[in-house]
Order: sequence, then C-alpha cells, then structure tokens
Amino acid sequence: MSAYYDSYDYPSYWKGREYEHEAEIMAIKSFINKIPKINTIVEVGAGYGRLVPSYYFRAKKIILSDPSARLLKIAKSRLRNKGINFIQSSVENLHPKIRRNTADLVIFVRVIHHIQNIDSALNIISKITKKGGYLILEFANKRHLKATLFEFLKGNFTFPLDIFPKEIKSKNKKTKTIPFLNYHPDMIREKLSQHGYNIVEQRSVSNIRSKFMKKIFSLDNLLILEKLLQKPFSYIHFGPSIFVLAKKCSI
Repeated sequence: MSAYYDSYDYPSYWKGREYEHEAEIMAIKSFINKIPKINTIVEVGAGYGRLVPSYYFRAKKIILSDPSARLLKIAKSRLRNKGINFIQSSVENLHPKIRRNTADLVIFVRVIHHIQNIDSALNIISKITKKGGYLILEFANKRHLKATLFEFLKGNFTFPLDIFPKEIKSKNKKTKTIPFLNYHPDMIREKLSQHGYNIVEQRSVSNIRSKFMKKIFSLDNLLILEKLLQKPFSYIHFGPSIFVLAKKCSI
C-alpha cells in the first residue's frame, strides 16, 4: 500500500473536508475520555499525523506507524520535537517491530477499508495491545442509510442481512487500484469478539456528510448537530463511518 500513498496527495484530500475531520476528532475524544489510564498509544496507519492532536495530551509515549515513507516524512515535519516514535510498516508486518502487549490504546482509523484479510490485521493489533487495553477502530459502514435506500430501490430487500464486504470502485485514476471495502457492522462485531475484544461503545460519524447540507449550515452548526447524533444514530448504523471503542479482554 506504500506505493499508492507515496504518490497520492493525501493531505490535499482533506481540504474541504473540515466537517468530516472534526467529526472524527469528536468521536476519538469522546472515547479517550472513557479510558482511565493511558501510557502508550500506537496509531496504525497514522498517515501524516492528522489525528495526533486529538490524543497527544493523554499518553507518555506515542508510536505512529504507516507504510508510506512520504506520509511519515510529513508527519515528522508537522510533529517535530514532540518525542513521537515513527515506524514505516504495513499492519501485517508491524509485529515484532512493536513488542507484544505494548499498547494501552491502539488507534486504527481509515485503514481497515483497504484490508481484505481483516483477521490477519486484527491478529497483529491484538498482539501489540495489552490485556485490558483498548482499540479505537473505524470502518466504512456497508449498511449506512444512503446505501441501504439505494439497494431497496433496486429491489434488494435482503441487503441489510448480507454481512459480506462490498468493494467500492474508486473513480479517481490515482487510487482506483486500492481496495476499498465497506464492512457490515455485524461482521466487524464478530471479528472483534473472535480476537478477544468486547465493544464498549460505538459512534456513527459524519452523519450529515452532504454537499447540500454544507451549503446550508456553517461548520459550527454542522458539528453541533453531529455531536447530538453520533451516539443515538450508532444504534441504527446510520452514518457512512462507524467508530468503535473496544476493550481487549482475552487472547
């Protein structure tokens, strides 16, 4: 995956997506407030360090990993003199670069949609997480409202029951070769349980992701609505992105 993001201008992707960015920060901060003590945080697939300001203040030690040398170089420049450790690695090769039972918290955001073998990835994540430690996982939600309505209009009334991942083809020529998988919430729940995690809380994120809504409402007003909707909408898996806080209880 390093070749894709070494040639793709990922920081520019976030220009004009301030609402989505702040919605994700909101979810992460809400989860971190529920974790009593954190010494070490490992962010897997950290990219250029976009999310670091949301959790930097909570940990004594932070490790950022990413397969892209280019993105890590940007992260090092942005986060200079903060004492952060950087590791260039895909999630599949992360252990033993990070020792077993190292992390009090692993953050795994906007990565799993590029991974076809999530068992392999979660196995590595579980190895580096301490027993009693936490995982913040984000996944692209196959069952979000827009996708469900679209399938119903096509006559596919069993769509909500189909737990298999759905691959979305990118229209961007530079990224169309990257796998992009939307996952069913039930599948993610099952996989987390298989790897020793219990779900503590979920958040439905970017619930108002719409060009039309962005034209009508200011960013501040969108985020006020987002804050009100994240938790209740998680029960119906409304949004395009689901954030999960899970605790490692075994394995």
